[in-house]
Amino acid sequence: MDYSRILTLWEMSGFVGLFQHWETPVMLVIACVLLYLAIVKKFEPLLLVGIAFGMLLANLPFSDLMHMELFRGDPASVDYMAILHKGGLLDILYLGVKLGIYPCLIFMGVGAMTDFGPLMARPSSLILGAAAQLGVYAAFLLALFLGFMPNEAASIGIIGGADGPTAIFLTTKLAPHLLGPIAIAAYSYMALIPLIQPPIMMALTTKTERNVVMKQDRAVSRSTRIVFPIAVTIAIVLILPAVAPLIGCLMLGNLFRECGVTARLSDTTQNALMNIVTIFLATTVGATSIGFLPGESGQNVGFLSLETVKIIILGLLAFSFSTVGGVIFGKIMYRITGGKVNPLIGSAGVSAVPMAARVSQLVGQRANPSNFLLMHAMGPNVAGVIGSAVAAGFLLSMFGR
Repeated sequence: MDYSRILTLWEMSGFVGLFQHWETPVMLVIACVLLYLAIVKKFEPLLLVGIAFGMLLANLPFSDLMHMELFRGDPASVDYMAILHKGGLLDILYLGVKLGIYPCLIFMGVGAMTDFGPLMARPSSLILGAAAQLGVYAAFLLALFLGFMPNEAASIGIIGGADGPTAIFLTTKLAPHLLGPIAIAAYSYMALIPLIQPPIMMALTTKTERNVVMKQDRAVSRSTRIVFPIAVTIAIVLILPAVAPLIGCLMLGNLFRECGVTARLSDTTQNALMNIVTIFLATTVGATSIGFLPGESGQNVGFLSLETVKIIILGLLAFSFSTVGGVIFGKIMYRITGGKVNPLIGSAGVSAVPMAARVSQLVGQRANPSNFLLMHAMGPNVAGVIGSAVAAGFLLSMFGR
């Protein structure tokens, strides 16, 4: 019997590399835990299943699907032709992330799926959306204090915007080596919003404030709905040209929805395009989370490092501060309007649409079962989407190369 062939087959198998670095089996366990949370606990399954499975594939030894070393350095210096010829399947799909294509297409889908009417009916919601970006700048300052470079701190801070595509877009521009932990933190905390926000909302508001029943917003005309995405695009891009890809795609998607002559395009953007891009985005982002990745000096610069722990903690603080900022400004509006605004809608100023608005609704109904805050909370929620994109544009303008 030719044992050399059996030995060769064994040496070519992934079992040989499974325990070369302790980080590899740990990452496989983490991937399986995330799959459990997504499938059994239903934590953001549309994204987390893809992220977890991408992580699983990238950490299987000798799978040859993802080579993060090909993407190191300045985006302008990356040899994209070498990636196309020598890269694995996930390397090629990851180009859509690296070049900022997938996050922008996701924003187009979000724009097509979202009704901006509540924001137009109550323009003061923009203040709550801006206030809920407090976590972005708080986490940015804390990251600087912990020793991160300014570009890295900016990428970490944007987690507080509660917007996964924006976090990915900014991180690929400023700190692509941190994409894995930042994306995992952003999407994980988005899924945990129903657990993170309510205790903060309850602690910062009184029973009287939570009981406030808001009046129905005014109707918004069709012409206003059509003009809004056009006007917002012009105004924001003139101020912050760096955010043009995100805002442009968001507002184009919304224009497809509202103009009345592109129903097929709106349907495609909301469904087929959104689903396809979500698969590619989630799987490739998960694949960046490689447990052991040797740096230039041989040290591990992969997912399982002290930096990742810091990012996870800073992400939680960013989400918390953003919720605090929105609720506090909600309380200010409650005072200014003589009790006509329920402060709970301020927590929806984070960008997680429509989950944050639903949390405002649920907490409000616990205090007053006859209270319906969902549509009122959608105004700050939509404003949060715009606010997080503007924050990303500002940080990109300040710290981009």
